[in-house]
Amino acid sequence: QVQLVESGGGLVQPGGSLRLSCAASGNIFRINDMAWYRQAPGKQREWVAVITSGGSTNYKESVKGRLTISRDNAKNTVYLQMNSLKPEDTAVYYCNRVANPFIWGQGTQVTVSS
Repeated sequence: QVQLVESGGGLVQPGGSLRLSCAASGNIFRINDMAWYRQAPGKQREWVAVITSGGSTNYKESVKGRLTISRDNAKNTVYLQMNSLKPEDTAVYYCNRVANPFIWGQGTQVTVSS
């Protein structure tokens, strides 16, 4: 069973930056479209950014220009560079395969607050 482990979250002031990582236990990224999702308190999980197996990317409108998704297939890792963070970015962030998601990992908490 593939395990996903997210890391890199933390407390940051508005305007700050974080880099999230998502490591998988198996060699799965190369052939799969991967995405980052987030879930804020009291809200449903939502898609934030996606990267295809070919490297194409797409973003939720509210994060365009601030968040960048990337992947390193050799390391079985997907990244999310987060810049110019806003309080509304506060959430638990998860990664997963776009189609037929694996069991969700624990996620990593991102808190944007002064």
